Amino acid sequence: MSSGPGADSAPAPAAHDSPPTPTPARTSSMFSSLKVRNYRLFFAGQVVSNIGTWMQRIAQDWLVLSLTGSATAVGVTTALQFLPMLLFGLYGGVLVDRLPKRRALLFTQSAMAVTGIALAALTLSGHVEVWHVYVAAFAVGLATVVDNPARQSFVSEMVGPDQLQNAVSLNSANFQSARLVGPAVAGLMITGVGTGWAFLANGLSFVAPIAGLLLMRARDLHAVERAPRGKGQLREGLRYVAGRPDLIWTIVLVGFIGTFGFNFPVYLSAFADDVFHAGAGAYSLFNTLMAVGSLGGALLAARRGTARMRVMIAAAVAFGAMEIVAAGAPSLWLFALLMAPIGMFGMTVNVTANTTIQMGTDPAMRGRVMALYMMVFLGGSPVGAPIAGWITDAYGVRAGLAVGGVIAAVAALTVGLVLARVGGLRLTVGWHHGHPRVRFVPREGGESGEREDENGERELAPAG
Repeated sequence: MSSGPGADSAPAPAAHDSPPTPTPARTSSMFSSLKVRNYRLFFAGQVVSNIGTWMQRIAQDWLVLSLTGSATAVGVTTALQFLPMLLFGLYGGVLVDRLPKRRALLFTQSAMAVTGIALAALTLSGHVEVWHVYVAAFAVGLATVVDNPARQSFVSEMVGPDQLQNAVSLNSANFQSARLVGPAVAGLMITGVGTGWAFLANGLSFVAPIAGLLLMRARDLHAVERAPRGKGQLREGLRYVAGRPDLIWTIVLVGFIGTFGFNFPVYLSAFADDVFHAGAGAYSLFNTLMAVGSLGGALLAARRGTARMRVMIAAAVAFGAMEIVAAGAPSLWLFALLMAPIGMFGMTVNVTANTTIQMGTDPAMRGRVMALYMMVFLGGSPVGAPIAGWITDAYGVRAGLAVGGVIAAVAALTVGLVLARVGGLRLTVGWHHGHPRVRFVPREGGESGEREDENGERELAPAG
């Protein structure tokens, strides 16, 4: 498969040679990164752990609602779990760049396992109180501050640059599969034996990723030089991103889409209840179809094998356009069917952005950059959800979803034009073998900030 930047190119033919037959673009096997033993162990552990994580999310919300009868208390629990990432996410990235990532993951996964088991013991013994759940949620959030950037950046150490997009895509497919299975298993377990057993199952599920980490061969990892301990490393990371247009504008795009486009808990429940008057069954259907679309988007990204800026921009525009169309959907079934492409395009943006950030970042900076990326992406929801709720209350949920779609599409087009200008490119639209084709081509006298891909098309190349 082509490794993107730095990929070898065929030698140019001599002037008297006939034009060579175009070589078909090399494609990636959908599961090619699973050939790497270390990543296979990691992936298998995440399959089990992700299902347990989704089980705990459902059980946690149900327990808080049972203890308090308050939806606000459920919201407080969610906020406490995300608050540490907003407050300390960048410092977590600094730690990740200093520490051996496998050792850091062993610590964070063990900490989350202990939290789940402690909550299970309190619940099964009948002594659980709502403040216990609050503390557990905050503790998981603290562990995530280090776990998230470490897990994201450790992927490249397991598989190397050639398989990076495939591995990132399979991680997303793994998470989306668990999103389909975990809540269903949690529902059966809560109704059958109680929430305490769901917490226990989550705590024990961490045995799988911990065992996978312990069984890995250190000699097979792609060695990365760790950042030495020193002052000003957080500022150094921010300056690094600020000087890289391909990184900062990708993060900006993900921030706009995460803040204004991904407020589905607000939109989908309102469409189910207020627009279509169909209740919880329709809400579950909307979420399931979106998860199926997201899973499909992740697998397609794994099949592509390379991350391209134009794919990210096009998917972001399509995501916003689909939201605008869905906002005007006249029937429940049409709205439900649109959830699948919305999920697919949204996941394509996420996977491509994630891979672009990792492949374009100096390994010594990767923890800090990924922490900033995840903080912007995850931190957008607490900001965007109240805005989406206000628009929905004031003007209706159709207006809220449409505004989110418009902001996502406009942000994508703006970022695309900025990146093209930075790379000395211009957009052309033409016909190729009877089909429309959109390409970036170099401007006259443009700088060498662009590269050719295997199809002879141009796009902004990562610097550094």
